[in-house]
Amino acid sequence: MKALIVGGLSAVILAAGLAAQAQQPDIEDQIEFRQAGYKFMSWNMGKIKAQVIDGSVEYDPLQVQAAANAIAAISNSGMGALFSPGSSRAEMGEITALRPEFFQNLDEAGRLGRNFNVAANNLASEAASGDQARIRRAFGEVGQTCKACHDEFRFSRQ
Repeated sequence: MKALIVGGLSAVILAAGLAAQAQQPDIEDQIEFRQAGYKFMSWNMGKIKAQVIDGSVEYDPLQVQAAANAIAAISNSGMGALFSPGSSRAEMGEITALRPEFFQNLDEAGRLGRNFNVAANNLASEAASGDQARIRRAFGEVGQTCKACHDEFRFSRQ
């Protein structure tokens, strides 16, 4: 925090940081919010998949772009703040699929999260191009980043 404090902005930055801490939801809400975010991203991935991968729905470039933008927006929303110690299955039971190893490997979790963020932003950029081949590649990259994190830190839901 001190590295960010510059001149007259220090009070504003400090106040923003304190407000963010005061607004931290409780563990149950964190789990609910992150699950909602991932479900919303999954729904949008499904729209892209149906139009660009499967072809089961007629391609609508504006709808694909909107779906990709929604995914990128959520990935840029600071969802990492919804992963507090005590929010894994070890403490919370079946309401979450988060493995406790997540908190033992925060560097890896952060790396996987950053990879997802880059891939989601790239998908939004490629969707704006309207080029379905480029969108397919970017969609695959997002899927790979999702899978990498699930394989490492998520219990499967059967």
